[in-house]
Amino acid sequence: MAGAMMNRHNISKANRKISSHNFVHSDFRFIAFVASKRKDSSLPQQAHPVKKQHSQRAPPRTQSRNPLRKIHRFPMGFNAKTADEDSESSVLLPTVSATTPNKIPNDSFHLAYIIYFTLGAGYLLPWNAFITAVDYFAYLYPDESVDRIFAVAYFVVGLVCLLIIIFYAHKSDAYVRINVGLGLFVVCLLIVPLMDVFYIKGRVGLYDGFYVTVATVALSGLADALVQGSLIGAASELPETYMQAVVAGTAGSGVLVSALRIITKAVYPQNADGLRKSANLYFAVGIVVMVICLVFYNVAPRLPVMKYYAELKTQAINEEKEENGPLTASVLRSTLWHVVDRVKWYGSGIILIYVVTLAIFPGYITEDVHSQILKDWYPIILITGYNVFDLIGKSLTSVYLLENSKVAIGGTVIRLLFFPLFYGACMAPNSSEQRFQ
Repeated sequence: MAGAMMNRHNISKANRKISSHNFVHSDFRFIAFVASKRKDSSLPQQAHPVKKQHSQRAPPRTQSRNPLRKIHRFPMGFNAKTADEDSESSVLLPTVSATTPNKIPNDSFHLAYIIYFTLGAGYLLPWNAFITAVDYFAYLYPDESVDRIFAVAYFVVGLVCLLIIIFYAHKSDAYVRINVGLGLFVVCLLIVPLMDVFYIKGRVGLYDGFYVTVATVALSGLADALVQGSLIGAASELPETYMQAVVAGTAGSGVLVSALRIITKAVYPQNADGLRKSANLYFAVGIVVMVICLVFYNVAPRLPVMKYYAELKTQAINEEKEENGPLTASVLRSTLWHVVDRVKWYGSGIILIYVVTLAIFPGYITEDVHSQILKDWYPIILITGYNVFDLIGKSLTSVYLLENSKVAIGGTVIRLLFFPLFYGACMAPNSSEQRFQ
């Protein structure tokens, strides 16, 4: 049981980390594009006759400035001041109205932040529901490698759909993509428990149900690509606080899954009936959260603060079209690769973070380190601890944000020291396995 559970969480964490990396490059595409294009187009309006001799040099200097770096200098979190938010919105969408002294509406009761946090947690729950219930699926279909098949179906479909969205997102509306994706999540989470109630009924070896389940997992991969890519793109059009909310929400999803795993292990017996009840609970919670996400996402545009930034975006796009004409697909693709080139070192750092983390946790230390006292609770507690501190770390960025890119990227390289550290702790004589006994 502990081994199966460890495999579940290994795949679950891998999905969160790999998915986070896949969207890093698309996250900043719209920010860099709008910021750089709007700043370039505003140069003639800002030029002054006295400085005419410098007009030929101004555009290159402005173009060479990284808009992402400027954006990241603004504070994050609940306590961000109005003046800072005004400046930030000007950087994101520098329209005429953005330069006026109009006050940005308050995020009353932090509703907008809560909505984006919930959406960040929500889009990972369907996958977590499938992979956390893998024990029950393995019981129903003993001749199949359920966890591996689920991972291939989910990741391959999700990756292909994500690439399509990245290159053809300009032909569809993010609002539609997110609503369709959330709706697909609800359908996927309903299919499995309904099929279990009316067809499977706890019987072993009905592989028609397995094929339907795999197809449902693949459909969830499509929904993930629709929701996650579009949601992060939408958050990138807003101040940093909302991107931080989405990222922290992904960590919150891990904490919720760990809490559900602890509850089901403590309440239900670890037999076929207990596994079935646990699986149904995972899917029930997932359905409730998806419905909440659907309501939240459609309520968000009605909030005054969201209306404010939506108006800024609309004005910026309209002015851009008036000055330069409609954007072609070739321009959008060239802009995308330009942004990728600018963030390549950050992307490399993120890849390195996830490679180091997933190479060690949870598989390595949960398989090679055991506890005679905690028994099969040990990996559950270990993984829960990781998820809790993952949430703490991602939440701390609302209080303090490391702005020095060299220090941040250097820190990812230093994390390579975890390899010899954990190897020595787990494999040396008198290792932690013996100490835990």
